[in-house]
Amino acid sequence: MSLLAIDNLSLALHKTEILKGVSLTVDPGEIVAVTGESGSGKSMTALAVMGLLPMGARVNGAIDLEDTAILSSSEAEMCTLRGSAVGMVFQEPMTALNPVKTIGDQVAETILVHKAMSPDAARTRAREMLDRVGLPVERFPLSRYPHELSGGQRQRVVIAMAIALRPRLLIADEPTTALDVTTQAQILDLLKSLVADFGMGLLMITHDLAVVADMADRIVVMRHGEVVETGPTDDLLANMRHPYTKMLFEASSHKVVLPDAPAPVPLLQVKNVVRDYRLPRTRLFADPGHFRAVDDASFTLNRGERLGLVGESGCGKSTLTRAILGLEQVQSGQILLDGAPVFAGNAPNIVVRRKMQVVFQDPFGSFNPRHRVDRLVTEPFHLLDDPPRGTKRQDAIAEALTAVGLQPDDAQKYIHEFSGGQRQRIAIARALIIRPELILFDEAVSALDVSVRAQILDLLAELCAAYDLTYLFISHDLSVVRTVTDRVLVMQAGQIIEQGDTEAVFTDPQHPYTKSLIAAAPVLPDLGREYSAVDTPNIT
Repeated sequence: MSLLAIDNLSLALHKTEILKGVSLTVDPGEIVAVTGESGSGKSMTALAVMGLLPMGARVNGAIDLEDTAILSSSEAEMCTLRGSAVGMVFQEPMTALNPVKTIGDQVAETILVHKAMSPDAARTRAREMLDRVGLPVERFPLSRYPHELSGGQRQRVVIAMAIALRPRLLIADEPTTALDVTTQAQILDLLKSLVADFGMGLLMITHDLAVVADMADRIVVMRHGEVVETGPTDDLLANMRHPYTKMLFEASSHKVVLPDAPAPVPLLQVKNVVRDYRLPRTRLFADPGHFRAVDDASFTLNRGERLGLVGESGCGKSTLTRAILGLEQVQSGQILLDGAPVFAGNAPNIVVRRKMQVVFQDPFGSFNPRHRVDRLVTEPFHLLDDPPRGTKRQDAIAEALTAVGLQPDDAQKYIHEFSGGQRQRIAIARALIIRPELILFDEAVSALDVSVRAQILDLLAELCAAYDLTYLFISHDLSVVRTVTDRVLVMQAGQIIEQGDTEAVFTDPQHPYTKSLIAAAPVLPDLGREYSAVDTPNIT
């Protein structure tokens, strides 16, 4: 008998079909991966199992958790099941945790809500679970707060909460999307070990086949609310039958061809940059400490070159990026753009600042939702002494939108009317509109589906050919950096510990840290075949 059995599940919200006859099973000790793009129905299937569907949902079919019929259970019965019989790990740990409660209280709360043991025993169990997920007591006491932890450590706390009562089924909804490669590998290894140790079933939801290729026992591929293909992992990857599965596979390992970089002429020069942050005093009259976020970093980015910057969370990438943009002043060293300093005295050099633009990770969060696209993409005009007006302004908007594959008429729409990939195209149009000399891409594709990510990477290659782009591409996704950069910098603990031609660094890394990053990156198996648009018709 299966631990979880979903049979012919259909779901509609306000007359819109969301799920259409979904069927899948999870056995004890089995890892089942549900993969597909955003909107395919993955998360809604998980929420149906948890009994957390939105108001107005109409459901048909059956969901059985061992001998419990989920769809016919009352809310009181589901409250008993959640946490004890089935646990869930969410994608964004910071929003899943209470910022004003300690991690010990939050893990113990799961136990106390179910009245499974006394408060003292619950805190003892909380300590055991935090130890089990790799947060030992000497470094992570129960009194720590979520903001004191890194992203990977917060995700471990969420996992500890989910397994505190040893549920029979664990659901992990995109638990590694925002994590760097080494932390991602640690979380995946942790989930595998928990399944082996506790004998629980794991339903893993992801949009990236590479993440689960060597982890899942079975893969379920969903598209538009339907299961289009399913089977044991090795069999499915070796014998993909549905065009959509083939497209996902190709997109997960998509490569682009960049135009050749021109002869080296320095554009951005970072010389021996140091950036310290002041730490709070440990005693009343003690001197405050300092944390060195960037430690003697030096590199040169040539005009027309595409440079990658990789490293784990907390290595100093974002601090260095803010310094380059003139948003933070460094303690020592120099940052020059085309020979001019980014900082003039104690203030940003606006003449230099207008030559740089940035594309952020979250395209929706980087826009004002109350403004139309024409105003959003022209925000950089405020940097110009004489910005274009009237017809010239409209022509500039139309040219920028057309360059990123959108229509001039899109200028009259609002940002909520676009998909995630289209929003990122608008963000790139905003960066391009004043023709900056340098663009910084800060995790610009990490939140996108694999197919949308492939489209954005193709767009970058096209823009490089059309506009001779110079950019610094900051990312924790090594596969993306490998395909869209000419050279790469590797950063650890504030220092640039290795740099060189991208392919040379990836094929023959010299520093042990670089080797560990490359070893940790998820890789799809080489099946001896390249899928292309010929293999994947009619899937747009």
